[in-house]
Amino acid sequence: MKIFNERIVFSTKGEIDFMDLTGKVHEVVKKSEIKNGLIHVFAPHATGIIILTEHEPRLDSDVKDFLEKIIPKYGGYRHPSNAHSHLRSMLLSPDKTLPVIDGDVVMGTWQSLVFVETDVYPRRRTIIMQVIGE
Repeated sequence: MKIFNERIVFSTKGEIDFMDLTGKVHEVVKKSEIKNGLIHVFAPHATGIIILTEHEPRLDSDVKDFLEKIIPKYGGYRHPSNAHSHLRSMLLSPDKTLPVIDGDVVMGTWQSLVFVETDVYPRRRTIIMQVIGE
């Protein structure tokens, strides 16, 4: 079995910013030369999430509205400034694992892998991708 690791770093613009990782995930799998296995994508942050969905501006707005509805920004929290950011990231996963078959990541027709910034400030973010297989 072979293991291939890659890190990417990028900056976000602040609260509920979307960064499409789909192209980078495909690129990392190709670079790994692993034909069959898994790619695990992980955001090591307390206020960032990874979603697998259609990445389209109107749906992005719906995601933003959904996050505001389930965990409002101004909810009378005890933690200063960004409690809602932490709570949002507790509900949604900071990672996804996808199959690699015949040297490519398998996703649905409309699926994209997207990092969502839940913090209130612009941040420098790191994503760790690990491809495992043969």
